[in-house]
Amino acid sequence: MSHLRPDGRVRMVDVSAKTATVRRAGASAMVHLPAEALRALRRGGGKKGNPLEVARIAGIAAAKRTAELIPLCHPLPLSGIEVEARYRRGGIALRSEVRTTAATGVEMEALTAVSVAALTVYDMCKALGQAIGIEIALEHKSGGRSGTYRRGGAEGKPRGAP
Repeated sequence: MSHLRPDGRVRMVDVSAKTATVRRAGASAMVHLPAEALRALRRGGGKKGNPLEVARIAGIAAAKRTAELIPLCHPLPLSGIEVEARYRRGGIALRSEVRTTAATGVEMEALTAVSVAALTVYDMCKALGQAIGIEIALEHKSGGRSGTYRRGGAEGKPRGAP
């Protein structure tokens, strides 16, 4: 637990001795919606606008503000943020991809992007039904000392790698 001092107090990790490398991370979220709410959205029934586009913009904005939202995160110079939103059976699927060249990774930025995008979908859809669920996961990360991670794959080795 790198955020804990020996006496148990929390600290922000000092990354000044680490080398800046290209870092990437991707995350996903699924917003499960009642069937009637999903049908209404697909027919243009969202009274607040297109939830997919608003969620994408919210996710991008959130990734840029991660260090303000998560107390021990380092502010990072993000070089790229992509957020996708698509209708899927049972709800709306969200994916993020965040890139930087820095001394620490961008997993929290990727997770923050899809989390806020999912909450935005919830906010825009709650009038259509409150039985809404959200699932969030880190899908992959690369760069830095700990190597590559792929959800469902071996850590340190990309899924499908020889």
